Amino acid sequence: MSIDPPSRPDGDVYRTLLESTKAIPWRIDWQTMTFSYIGPQIETLLGWTPQSWANVNDWVERMHPDDREYVVDFCVSQSRAGVDHEADYRALTVNGDYVWIRDVVHVVRKNGEVESLIGFMFDISERKKTEEHLVRLQKQLEEYSYQDGLTGIANRRMFDTVLEREWASAQRSQLPLSLIILDIDFFKQYNDHYGHIKGDECLRQVAHTLSQAANRPRDFIARIGGEEFVWLLPDTDPASARQVAQRCLHLIRQQQIEHGYSAVSNSLTLSLGVGTRIVKPDSSMLDFVEEVDKLLYQAKRNGRMRAEFANGDV
Repeated sequence: MSIDPPSRPDGDVYRTLLESTKAIPWRIDWQTMTFSYIGPQIETLLGWTPQSWANVNDWVERMHPDDREYVVDFCVSQSRAGVDHEADYRALTVNGDYVWIRDVVHVVRKNGEVESLIGFMFDISERKKTEEHLVRLQKQLEEYSYQDGLTGIANRRMFDTVLEREWASAQRSQLPLSLIILDIDFFKQYNDHYGHIKGDECLRQVAHTLSQAANRPRDFIARIGGEEFVWLLPDTDPASARQVAQRCLHLIRQQQIEHGYSAVSNSLTLSLGVGTRIVKPDSSMLDFVEEVDKLLYQAKRNGRMRAEFANGDV
């Protein structure tokens, strides 16, 4: 039993099929650079009638200026090379808005020469919105990964990143780099007696208050541990670092945060270690941080509620 092959659909059937899809078919004659066909769906999407798409200039002029140069250069170069390709861009609507379009292009060759381009335009606006939303989420996640969730200031991870950058900058410039490491005195006793909710409020208040101690664009504050904070002060000599440290002590005293279980005061207090370096090629960043940390614990051994400064800084 033989089966006759199906008869070839005529042009009207093809056209009906093409024009019943959301994809917008089109054809451009390569020699004249004119549209020999574009689907009526283009008017539904962009508002421009099919008759208004006379040649490639209409396509180019209805493209967002920021996309135009790259997309046109890419499509022309790929077409000349006979390579099928895709391009995403924003297309102008008749109302002055823009819609994200993906053009999928097939290059038709005859006797080794480009004869025409045929393709489909797809509305990818929703996909782009999703992509942009994902980018925003990713950026937000990155920000959160560098932000202390409780206080809103930078966290230890961000401090490590900024310290490495500023250390390299200080080595190039040979300008002093100062570091202050601060710790809340008797914070465990505060948490134990006032409760963790009150303790969290205290940490937020301390972070906000300390943020006011320095205000140059590159001055950097972070929370690096439970009750431990740092100030990184680029281009800051020992005298200026001392002023910032004293301001930290003064600002916290001004807050008069009650601490009835401190052994040194009825109000919350800080201990600080302060150091400064001119960074040499053989200087160790880790050694510098450890030296300042030792100064912090020296301040605690010497009675707390004070700052200790390195002798012979710089």
